Amino acid sequence: MTAKRIGILTSGGDCAGLNAVIRAVVLAAGRRGWTVVGIRQGTRGLMARPPMADTLGAEAADTGMMRMGGTVLGTTNHGDPFDFPMPDGRRLDRSDEVIEGFRLLGLDALIGIGGDGSLAILRRLARQGGIPLVGIPKTIDNDIGLTETAIGYQTAVAVATEALDRLQPTAASHSRVMVLEVMGRDAGHIALATGIAGGADVILIPEIPYDFPVIAEHLRRIQEGGRNFALVVVAEAVLTEEGRPVRQGRGSYGGIGHYVAERLTRDTGAETRVTVLGHVQRGGQPTAGDRLLASALGVHAVELVAEGRFDRMVAWINRQVGDVPIQHAIEHYQAVDSEGAIVKTARGLGICFGDRQETAA
Repeated sequence: MTAKRIGILTSGGDCAGLNAVIRAVVLAAGRRGWTVVGIRQGTRGLMARPPMADTLGAEAADTGMMRMGGTVLGTTNHGDPFDFPMPDGRRLDRSDEVIEGFRLLGLDALIGIGGDGSLAILRRLARQGGIPLVGIPKTIDNDIGLTETAIGYQTAVAVATEALDRLQPTAASHSRVMVLEVMGRDAGHIALATGIAGGADVILIPEIPYDFPVIAEHLRRIQEGGRNFALVVVAEAVLTEEGRPVRQGRGSYGGIGHYVAERLTRDTGAETRVTVLGHVQRGGQPTAGDRLLASALGVHAVELVAEGRFDRMVAWINRQVGDVPIQHAIEHYQAVDSEGAIVKTARGLGICFGDRQETAA
């Protein structure tokens, strides 16, 4: 199949690097003489009548676009079209409306940029409606399977590391334990990478159970060694001692940093302060790494469309761009490997995870 008119949408939470992907698709498709149609607000844009969409030409895909955070197309992480919440409280299956919207735009293929949840919904729509689909992985959580990294992750880590860099002098000046709570949904990738890059003393992630007495003892040894401060990084999905997640608002994670700080103050007498980064990690200019990754994945997505290879997700594998079945990527959820190289690196540096495993090299 030779596609002439490609739709592209962003779905799920925003992150840095999305505009760089859109730009790459527009430029790569333009070199083939194809038209790219940007669909606004994800699948909601395909439900609207007429569908919310604009043609994206090369004039809109300049280098300024690559530097922009967020997504020029807009996105949504609410409103599953198979179980869509209506104003009167009903929930309807509006999947046929999304598929019809695709047809009304006269599209030959769809490139969907999203995380595992978004890609699962898009794949279901594609199979139901016969839509030729290529997926591009994006999530700051870095938990999509079969790709070494996803768009947005590197920038999120850079933001969190900068925050830890800024907290360190204040911690030392006031003899405090600084607790930094970072995002990551159910995975601890951001916390782990930030803790190593930012020189944390303690990293708490949901994949490794912890005990407060172990953390307290680690902080005591730091103090006995002559250092008057400590840095603690906590992933938002870490559970309390009772095994409960800490949530806020509409059920999203948030607050475990304060819980940990209060316990550390009680157990050690240390003066603690908490910083919760939240959505700061999603915004801002993408790092060079995210721009490069986005460009490579966007170009390869267009190549897959040209080859007629659909139901595939582009991926970064062994320092190369490649592709895998979307279903396999969704099925292989990628949490932190508690025995993997990055955790071993942290332990080799003497970083405490709050468990009783030896941290000495």
